[in-house]
Amino acid sequence: MADTPYAPARIRALPSWLLGRAAARGHRLVADALATEGMRMMHHAVLSAVAELGPVSQAELGRTLGIDPKDMVALVNDLQRDGLVTRTPDPGDRRKNAVEISADGRRRLRRTQRLGDRANAELTAALTPAEREQLIALLTRIALPEE
Repeated sequence: MADTPYAPARIRALPSWLLGRAAARGHRLVADALATEGMRMMHHAVLSAVAELGPVSQAELGRTLGIDPKDMVALVNDLQRDGLVTRTPDPGDRRKNAVEISADGRRRLRRTQRLGDRANAELTAALTPAEREQLIALLTRIALPEE
């Protein structure tokens, strides 16, 4: 961890510090992998959600992902400009836009998902498959204690 700032030994042993360092490394690996496809993490998250939820109104998409409406407009504009999503008037409410993934968007999403999987494999390369499963189970209990 050459790029990790100094922290006293007591702090380096804290789960919160270690989780933060692991998250930062994972974020960097995934962001770098997605960048090879010209994709940023927020765009990937929106494209993934549209694929899973779509067609979905832009407003609902923003609420679901916790993204400010102004930021959501910009993200969807970018994805539409790149031909990854379509935006049409919602048949249920013509004042709203329905966002749907395009065929090009599905192809790009498959590629970026593979890249993300490889980045996560690199992140956990020091672990055995059983340890990876255990790590995911433990992190889920920490991150989502109510589930």
